Amino acid sequence: MTRLPNLLTGLRLALALFTFFGLAAAATLSDRLTPSAQFALERWAFAAFVVAAVTDFFDGWLARRLNATTVWGAILDPIADKVLVCGAILGLLSLGPNAAVVIPSALILFREFTVSALREVTAGKGVSLPVTLLAKWKTTLQLLALGAELLVAGWAAFSLPNDPNILGPATITAHSLLWLAALVTLITGAQYWLQARRALTDG
Repeated sequence: MTRLPNLLTGLRLALALFTFFGLAAAATLSDRLTPSAQFALERWAFAAFVVAAVTDFFDGWLARRLNATTVWGAILDPIADKVLVCGAILGLLSLGPNAAVVIPSALILFREFTVSALREVTAGKGVSLPVTLLAKWKTTLQLLALGAELLVAGWAAFSLPNDPNILGPATITAHSLLWLAALVTLITGAQYWLQARRALTDG
């Protein structure tokens, strides 16, 4: 049982890769796939993303509940989160360019890679950057927004009614969530930058 949290984290990594490759295959092989096969890939990719997002909550919760926190778990958990978010974004963008999605997605990717580099630099100087509460909520918001975007992007794959009165509000909601996620993501990036600056200046 003590290995279960790390197994869930590993599962999240595998599902994150499946999400990306499923969406990328549905987009790039559209001329070779039947519509039903393409839609099936989009549905399976969405399902993999949802399961992976759920494991993001349960692996940490189980690790604390079972007193099974490990160094490997602490290392792999944030990596799995970033791979899932980045994989979903790249897979989503492969389905087709959309300015309402491209810009916030680029901002999120920019922040994630920048903070990762910042953490690596500060760690080399013996400075750690503790995770803020807003950063924890940031990941949840990112996953919720990306899930909504994937649902809207695969609307036809789920045989949902092509009614503008339904699809329109759903699309606006998904885009709004993604922009909100991008805003919170940038705010947390600024928080980490200020933390690192203060720590390095004081040191």
